[in-house]
Amino acid sequence: MTQDIKVSDMDQSSPAEMSGPLPFPFNQQTFCRYEPVEQRIDEARVLVVDNLLRDERDLSPVARREWGVMLEGQLRRERLIAGMAIENIHNNISRLVKRPTIEVAHLSELSEAAATFHPDAVVLSGTLRDFDYYDESILDSFGSFIRNTKIPVLAICGGHQLVGLSFGARVITLDKLEQHEQREDRTQEYQYRFIRITEPEDPIFERLNASDSDRSPDHLRGARILRVWQNHGLQLDRVPEGFKLLATSYLCRNQMMVKRSDGQLIYTVQFHLEKSFEDWNKSRTRWEHPNESRDGRVLFENFLTLALVD
Repeated sequence: MTQDIKVSDMDQSSPAEMSGPLPFPFNQQTFCRYEPVEQRIDEARVLVVDNLLRDERDLSPVARREWGVMLEGQLRRERLIAGMAIENIHNNISRLVKRPTIEVAHLSELSEAAATFHPDAVVLSGTLRDFDYYDESILDSFGSFIRNTKIPVLAICGGHQLVGLSFGARVITLDKLEQHEQREDRTQEYQYRFIRITEPEDPIFERLNASDSDRSPDHLRGARILRVWQNHGLQLDRVPEGFKLLATSYLCRNQMMVKRSDGQLIYTVQFHLEKSFEDWNKSRTRWEHPNESRDGRVLFENFLTLALVD
């Protein structure tokens, strides 16, 4: 005999409704909204610095010994990655500036290039190898330049580490070991990650909360989280004297810092903010940006704006 069950007899209780906004990270978008890019900067002279190794002249005895017969192949890989890094930086500048003038120089030629090109800003690319693979003369020359230059500087990933090294910090692995102690099987910070802004009032974070169509004062600042592309296994062991920490994460404390003293403006980022336009150029028929980094693009534009005002 079948028993009829009335709807009214069933438990009508429903899950408790959530009140208020969702907490981080559940309140983050899992997609990249379409946002047309407006070129707000009229012109800029930018010196882009290739920080990767070129040939045997750049190598330390450590690199020669450890690479051995693989030396030529490793240098070819350096040049391949260098081309990609410089292209990404070039794409950002050319998409953000109406009339850009861009010069590319190798790390070993930085001082001479800056003296002859007279840039408004210098952008340092990332690196691929540990810094004890570099000839000491290259590191010494860069250190002298970066400690004295009055040209605004943006340093990316390995460039961030080079700057920290030049101001007295140590470069260690994410497991807090010396570089030579852990060449292989390092912990890596890779793909998109959320990092926390520690100084939201710094002008580099202008408009992070606003789209190009929403520039009301309430949306200009106040962002606390950056979504950025990461690809590194090294980090700085501290914030060097004279710098202020701007962003941090659980795996790498020094994600971003700035020096605003002694007539210098130096912004450094451990992440790859230059990823903003890479995939747009590689596959222009796609409507989505698989590696889009809107936050990176806004930071890049803000740096150029600050450099021209400085």
